[in-house]
Amino acid sequence: MNNKIMSLCDITMQFGGVVAVDNLSLEINEGEIVALIGPNGAGKTTAFNVITGVYEPTNGNVSFRGKTMVENYPKGKMKKLYAGQNNGKYKHSTIKTPDKITALGIGRTFQNIRLFRDLTVLENVMIAKHLHLKAGVFSATFRLNKREEEKLRADSMELLELVGLEGVKEDIASSLPYGKQRRLEIARALATEPTLLLLDEPAAGMNPQETLELSEFIVKIKEKFDLSVLMIEHHMDLVMSIADRIYVLDFGKLIASGTPEHIQNEQCVIDAYLGVSEDAED
Repeated sequence: MNNKIMSLCDITMQFGGVVAVDNLSLEINEGEIVALIGPNGAGKTTAFNVITGVYEPTNGNVSFRGKTMVENYPKGKMKKLYAGQNNGKYKHSTIKTPDKITALGIGRTFQNIRLFRDLTVLENVMIAKHLHLKAGVFSATFRLNKREEEKLRADSMELLELVGLEGVKEDIASSLPYGKQRRLEIARALATEPTLLLLDEPAAGMNPQETLELSEFIVKIKEKFDLSVLMIEHHMDLVMSIADRIYVLDFGKLIASGTPEHIQNEQCVIDAYLGVSEDAED
């Protein structure tokens, strides 16, 4: 649990005069579920977008498994690096696209579900697995033969069974109820074979029973796939029940971090996010 899998060091993300993330540092250890919470507009999804290569930060460093993924120069000039090994020597090459970061072992879901809406449930997972194979092992000219396609289909069905969607495998993705679309998106992220899974508000739009089932599901997949998890979530019951540690953002700044027990008793967190005390003045 003490082996660090990812760290953000002094990450700042500025859009013109707006500082969306302000000098954020955090760590995720292997096997942990870490939550990033805060009011709307606090910079949580922006931090996710920095980690996954959607944004280049104004300043800061992101490392994954001890290797630098994103690093800046002084005065905001960016140098984006990936340190890969070649005959025992480090070779640095530029990472420009999120798919290359996904190939390193970082999977993600989105606040706004992004499925292939006109394809079937099974096809959504198969495409995710196929793209991962192309990015990771095979060349851009890779094509599936019959045996490989059968294995891809079987592996995809195994994921659908895990998330409880095997019975709707031939349904069009957009026809699924909202909660099942969320599960399908998580299945697609798992299809990329991540070691770190980023979940952006996975319980959004879910009722209390669905949220309870989701919390049990997140713990289940973490253990089955030996994952580390970083999640953004507004449902505090879910966060407090499964997170090992919590980081709290407010206006882009980190205002608190610690265990769920510590966070729920922090006055600055209560004032900024969890609710002002009853005797506070209007």
